[in-house]
Amino acid sequence: MASMQPDVLVVGAGPTGLAAALMLAHRRVAVRIIDTAEAPSTTSKALAVNSRTLEVLQGTGVAEQIVAEGWPVHGATLHEGGHDVLAFDLPPATGAHPAMTVLPQARTEALLTKALAARGVTVERGVTFQSLAQDLAEVKATLAHADGRSEQVTSRLLLGADGARSATRAALALDFEGSSLPEPWQLWDIAMACSLDAYRAHILFEPDGFIFVLRLAGDCWRVIGNTRDPLATLRRYGTLGAVSWESQFHIGHRVAARTGMGRVALAGDAAHIHSPIGARGMNLGIEDAYVYAACAADALAGDMGRMNDYASLRHAVHKSVVRRIGAITRMVHGRPLWLRWIRDEVVPVIGHLSFARNLMMRTAGGLDHPLKTRP
Repeated sequence: MASMQPDVLVVGAGPTGLAAALMLAHRRVAVRIIDTAEAPSTTSKALAVNSRTLEVLQGTGVAEQIVAEGWPVHGATLHEGGHDVLAFDLPPATGAHPAMTVLPQARTEALLTKALAARGVTVERGVTFQSLAQDLAEVKATLAHADGRSEQVTSRLLLGADGARSATRAALALDFEGSSLPEPWQLWDIAMACSLDAYRAHILFEPDGFIFVLRLAGDCWRVIGNTRDPLATLRRYGTLGAVSWESQFHIGHRVAARTGMGRVALAGDAAHIHSPIGARGMNLGIEDAYVYAACAADALAGDMGRMNDYASLRHAVHKSVVRRIGAITRMVHGRPLWLRWIRDEVVPVIGHLSFARNLMMRTAGGLDHPLKTRP
């Protein structure tokens, strides 16, 4: 168990917080991690682990387990009117990691939690971050426990990995700048017997939007769409069975005004959100965790300028990735009509060009920017 007065307090035990705590513990940093939820989530927003994430998890034992339990995506296919209009293949793993491995987020979190426990750190659940105050030497956080008890915790650093509605970001009074698409997006995990290649991701262009389809395991597929009736479209490709999870969500593209202030930093959805296209959310957060662990370890050793390095390095990456994913999302969104024309007429042509295919592969693998822990 981590010290009650840790070097680093991590707020939030999603994949970003868990990865940060694991990488800090791996560096022998005394870390404490808390989460409001009484139990881990059993549903999975994120599905795919990209090659950059496997790279940063190398050495923790988790990367190998993800590859062993998941399955590699061979590529992606765009469909329109029942026809294949564009396909691109992801490079096969040849000594390196697969470009993209499908493993539901809940399972990835479980593997991170197990690896963290093996290093003596247990997630403290039912503990809610309420407020903070910091000076040049430390951070004082107020926590509320499920039994009503209040606790004051002093740490040398604090990482807010507490999601899109981050209380840590609010405590720093930081804006979450960006925009949102107006309509709700629908999600299903559904059994399906269909003609779609089970080892590829699929995007179905429809007159009123698009549908994303990816197999999870067995005959269960994840379906996300913004059309009026995505399941009616899927029935053209096969037979639908039982629904194991159904949800709705709204898509926003936002970046926190700053990624750190003094001894407090943000990571994951607390610092950036965007659409699920490209499968970058969880992966970008775990990359944040890797860079944070490197910078925090140096800061704890006496070089506090490294916290400024983290804030500036990651803020630049967040803005770049969110801008790119936002542009891709608006294009496949198919609204207004001029964007739908570009999507339907221009993308299938440009998509055959080598530079575009290379960009798609680098985006899918999380390799569209360098991995830097120093300026």
